[in-house]
Amino acid sequence: MPSQTPTDKSVFISASAEPLELWLACVDQLAQELSVQQFNTWIKPLNAQVADDFSKITIFVGNRFKLDWIRAQFANRIAALAERLNGQPIQIELALTSRENSVKYQPISPSRYFVSEREAEREVVAENKDENANENAGFKNRINTSLTFDTLIEGSANRMARAAGLQVAIAPGHSYNPLFVYGGVGLGKTHLIHAIGNRLLQGQPTAKALYIHAEQFVSDVVKAFQRKTFDEFKARYHSLDLLLIDDVQFIAGKERTQEEFYNAFEALLAKHSHIVMTSDTYPKGLADIHERLISRFDSGLAVAIEPPELEMRVAILISKAQAENAEMPEEVAFFVAKNVRSNVRELEGALRKILAYSRFNQKEISIELAREALRDLLSIQNRQISIENIQKTVADYYKIKVADMYSKKKPRSIAHPRQIAMYLAKELTQKSLPEIGDLFGGRDHTTVLHAVRKISTERLQDTELNHQLHVLEQTLKG
Repeated sequence: MPSQTPTDKSVFISASAEPLELWLACVDQLAQELSVQQFNTWIKPLNAQVADDFSKITIFVGNRFKLDWIRAQFANRIAALAERLNGQPIQIELALTSRENSVKYQPISPSRYFVSEREAEREVVAENKDENANENAGFKNRINTSLTFDTLIEGSANRMARAAGLQVAIAPGHSYNPLFVYGGVGLGKTHLIHAIGNRLLQGQPTAKALYIHAEQFVSDVVKAFQRKTFDEFKARYHSLDLLLIDDVQFIAGKERTQEEFYNAFEALLAKHSHIVMTSDTYPKGLADIHERLISRFDSGLAVAIEPPELEMRVAILISKAQAENAEMPEEVAFFVAKNVRSNVRELEGALRKILAYSRFNQKEISIELAREALRDLLSIQNRQISIENIQKTVADYYKIKVADMYSKKKPRSIAHPRQIAMYLAKELTQKSLPEIGDLFGGRDHTTVLHAVRKISTERLQDTELNHQLHVLEQTLKG
């Protein structure tokens, strides 16, 4: 049985948990750790059976290729997660899905992340058919039809990116070519580019559009190189009307991939096809990518998606709960949104925990239920991160005096760390702008607001600053 004492800071399984909850918790953690592309491709289709004594998890995989990949790439991570959650070692066994076990091992969880084994088999069959289809029989665009502009909540954090994306979808090949969308993890970049593809196909059903993760593009280049099939590779990529490529930073350091991407880029622009890319940073902030590619990325429109503001987070929670056929009261949505501030993916993770807790315990969603479902998250959030601690941590990191945080000194070596401390104070505490200003030497709230906006913008454009902020945040959160 699971241990009553948690061994993981973020999530654990209680002693009264059902066996399947252990697998659900593992999947929930993987959803937060992996990219959307990786999770949807490899983890989402899996089903599992957990032994009643929690000694073994048997994971069922649709085909031999996927089984080998799961074993090589994810089995050790799943085992480590399960051991931490369970409080003791647990055996991980991989098995191929069969018709006999498709019903027997179908998960009972209401979670949207799970499909039946028959559905998984149909998905594999459909995938194989698509791969073998000839050009006249159709083109697999890999666009997720559920990710549309209608389901993309709009707010100040994504308004400009959303408007640009809609313009591209309505009139591809003209303005904003290429469109380069950048921002942190889990902010909705992937949703936006799928929405662009869906909207374009709505108006131009015969258009040849393709969504692909940069890792898959790298894989396609490797296969073409190994099999000497670059003619087929070019025929596929150079003939597109719309290329949607996610996480373009993954081509960094890969010389042949960058060469082929540059060739495809030039071919598509020459025929007035449109290219939309996402990245975790601004074009000039990308490392180990050829300057000629960087200049192409920056030649259209580069637009940021920022962390969602409170009202947008509330709207996202209510909308996603409705998509799960659940009703989240507004006061509960505000409670969750105030405590989960970083990105949409973490909001989704919190919502999944609340919905699962509500369904397993057959209780209506309330603030009390949300507080109980998110107790691990809240226990971390409630560790008092004081303004004074932020000031001291930032001062130590940048080797200045704590007194400089309150002073009127304006050299960049002091002013910039002070602005960083103000930004972290706004992000990591519940203090208002005037309260933060008072604690920074009686500064006006507009000074704090300027610092917050300045550092937010710089963080997206400067990979080194983003790294520094990440280190400071982890230090402060313990």
